[in-house]
Amino acid sequence: MAELQTSNESGEMAQRFIELVMMQAQNAAYAMGQIPHPETGEAPVNLELARLFIDQLIVLRAKTRNNLSTEELGILNNAISNLQMVFFEVSQGAPAAGNGDAGEPPAPAAPSAVEGAAPAPEAAAPPAEESPKKFTKSYGA
Repeated sequence: MAELQTSNESGEMAQRFIELVMMQAQNAAYAMGQIPHPETGEAPVNLELARLFIDQLIVLRAKTRNNLSTEELGILNNAISNLQMVFFEVSQGAPAAGNGDAGEPPAPAAPSAVEGAAPAPEAAAPPAEESPKKFTKSYGA
C-alpha cells in the first residue's frame, strides 16, 4: 500500500511540475504580448520580463537534469523552444504566428488579436535582410 501512495504522490508531483512549467510559459507569452490583458484587451510587450521567465525555465531544466521523466522533459523543452522562437520574432518586430503549437495552449487563441494590434512594429522593421541570417541560429534543447 505504501507503493501505491508513492506512485500517486509522484504522479501528483509530475502534474504540479507541468503546471509550473505551463504557468511560467503563460507568463512569458503574456510578457511578449501573445495573451491580451483580460480587462483592457491590450497586449503589452515587455521583453525583459519575457526573457526573465524564459531564463527561469532554462535554469529549471538545468537544475532538474536527469531527474525528470521523458514527458516532463519533453514539455519543458517544447515550452522553452517555442518561447525562444516567439521571443526572437517579437524582438525583431515580426508577428509571431503559430507560436504555441506544441506546448502552450493559450497562445494559439491570442495571435489574431496580437497580429491585428501589431502593424506598427512590423512597419518599423525595414532591415528584413537580417532576418534570414538570424533564423539559422539554434535555440533550446
